[in-house]
Formats: sequence, C-alpha cells, structure tokens
Amino acid sequence: MKKKPFSEIPCLSGRRVILRGLAEADAEGLRELTKSDAVYRYLPTFLYEKQYPDVQRVIEGLYTECIRESLILGVFCENRFAGLAEMYGFNDRIHKISVGYRLLEAFWGKGIASETLGLMVDYLYGETDVEIITASTMVENRASARVLEKNGFDLVVEAADEDWGFGESTKADKWIR
Repeated sequence: MKKKPFSEIPCLSGRRVILRGLAEADAEGLRELTKSDAVYRYLPTFLYEKQYPDVQRVIEGLYTECIRESLILGVFCENRFAGLAEMYGFNDRIHKISVGYRLLEAFWGKGIASETLGLMVDYLYGETDVEIITASTMVENRASARVLEKNGFDLVVEAADEDWGFGESTKADKWIR
C-alpha cells in the first residue's frame, strides 16, 4: 500500500542532488536564500520560509506546523545547501499535489532544478498515492517552465489570474503531469 505524501520526511538521492529535511546546521544557507530578491522575483509572497524573520524559527516549524499543508525539503548539491523543494496542496480525494522549487543563484543553469523536480516526481508517483502533480509558474519565468517541460509536465492553462500576494493578480501558467 502506498503512503500519503506528508506521512514521512523522505531523503531522496539523485546523481548530484539530495533532498532531505532541514536541520539547524542549514540555517545560514536558508538565510541566504530568503534574503535573495532574485530568487523570490517569480515566487508568491506567502511562502512559509518568508513568514518569519528568524530562520531558526522557520526550521523549527517546518516539520511540526507547516507539514500539515506542505512538505519542504532542503536541496543539497555536493553537500552544500542549494535551495528548497516543496510539495504542497495535497488533495486526498483526487490524489493531487503541487510542487515547487527555489534555488540559490549559484545553482541556476546547472540542471539542479531539473534533477530536484525529477526526484520529487519519482518519489510522489513511486512511493505515495499521488496520481496528479501540478505546478504554477509566473508567465515571465521561462527557466522554470523549461524545467517543467524537461520533466514531462504539460502546460494546460496560460496566463491565468492568480493571487500570489502582490496586491493585484499575477499572470501564472498552470502545468500538470
């Protein structure tokens, strides 16, 4: 029997990437990520790690209060913190979940996002009862769109109005796999 997506904190290993739960030792990398305007340029304002100024508080809450709605894993490349991978919005009735990722700029353009997404897809379809995986990207975020395409996602809605927390609607593309 397959498990529910938030029933465990998995450790997923790829060729160059490891996805695992965050620990206190990862605070400096998380701090660098959350302070980067370039990283969050194409992301909603309400992401969990942006809710508290103290990254220690964020790490403490990730696997207690946050795990009821999402599972956020650290992305590590060559034992260095590279970013975050998130599985969220699980709908048990239709076995659907959404995914997202955000990486430090030093890891952009190196295939790390593609490998990260591939690990999440393999885990969700292989070990959980998820049947549908979705993602959303701002229309302007072509790099993230390419990552989704490389991982077999199809664009199903273009430029939909969504509330991403910016005060006015954001044009977002919707993807499904």
